[in-house]
Amino acid sequence: MLLILHPNIQESDPAFKKTMSHLQQLSGVKIKQHEVSGQLQSLREIYLLGDTHALDIEEIESLPAVEKVIRISEEYRILGRHKTQGGRSGFHYQGLAFDQESLHIFAGLCAVDNPKHVEEMLRALQANGLNCTRMGAYKPRTNPYAFQGHGKDCLPWVFDLAGKYGIKVIAMEVTHESHMQEIDQALSDAGRPCGVIMQIGTRNTQNFELLKAIGKQNDYPALLKRGFGITLNESLNAAEYLASEGNSQVIFCLRGMKSEFGAPHRNMVDFAQVPTVKRLTRMPVCIDPSHSVGSRDIAPDGVLELCHATAQGVLAGANMVLVDFHPAPTKALVDGPQALTLNELEPFLKDMEIARKAYLERVGVWQHAASDV
Repeated sequence: MLLILHPNIQESDPAFKKTMSHLQQLSGVKIKQHEVSGQLQSLREIYLLGDTHALDIEEIESLPAVEKVIRISEEYRILGRHKTQGGRSGFHYQGLAFDQESLHIFAGLCAVDNPKHVEEMLRALQANGLNCTRMGAYKPRTNPYAFQGHGKDCLPWVFDLAGKYGIKVIAMEVTHESHMQEIDQALSDAGRPCGVIMQIGTRNTQNFELLKAIGKQNDYPALLKRGFGITLNESLNAAEYLASEGNSQVIFCLRGMKSEFGAPHRNMVDFAQVPTVKRLTRMPVCIDPSHSVGSRDIAPDGVLELCHATAQGVLAGANMVLVDFHPAPTKALVDGPQALTLNELEPFLKDMEIARKAYLERVGVWQHAASDV
């Protein structure tokens, strides 16, 4: 059962204390709280977990702090889009809205290699009006002898350069709980010039201890990549792990499925499920075309296949694009063959602008059709 409290209510309010006192006396029911912070107001949600079937909705709804009560039967209790819950989704971070209506481009280096390339990348982003990027400091690799990332050693200068070029948010993969602490310390030492979204890679989608650790903190949002060899339902439940520990600032990323049926692409592109994830949950949905397509192959029409795939995801309503660029792809230490060049950044952004406009026009067509029914 989900209780939505009155906006901006605080734990010190008498109405909140009276409500919690009543709930804590319920037998066989566990209480979990979540706060959803927006620019204009904060909303507090309380989840009653356990045997709630016998509870009287009208009685719970009459509690002084409660605005609405919703019975939840769906599997994704916290992140799910429950039928009577309305259209609220997403969160605000570093002054940016991350929800099912927004679109952010996170172009950058799959793996941080050296300060020169990082600075060239960030300078190009600034020149094109972008304030988000991807920068991999920790890189899990299939081959134990492959480059594993510079780790905490590169964080000071990456964050300094991000501040220099006005970058607000960096998507950065973490593979161990200690990486969060290293990132937090480096950000603090640098004066917190930017924010970080903690990215959980496809290999760690079911690393439940890592999910719990990221879920227990609320300072940094999480970006969870779909597991490349598990079902969508299993991956969405992994996202629910994060929220169940307290962090509901979660973005879900489609990055392709590991299957020979996707060849010659690196993975089978699964961007048709963007609207499916938005229908089932309230999470913003990201796409990662670089790790889906995995190459710079060009279609006969002159457009990179990677750009065709990205446009398909944006046309389907994607809210974030995680895409590899590199000043010198042939010198990249990780995934150079799939990285776009800085000269391709401007046409890529124009292409995505066209796709986004087309998506909004498509939505308008169907909204108009629905109003005529």
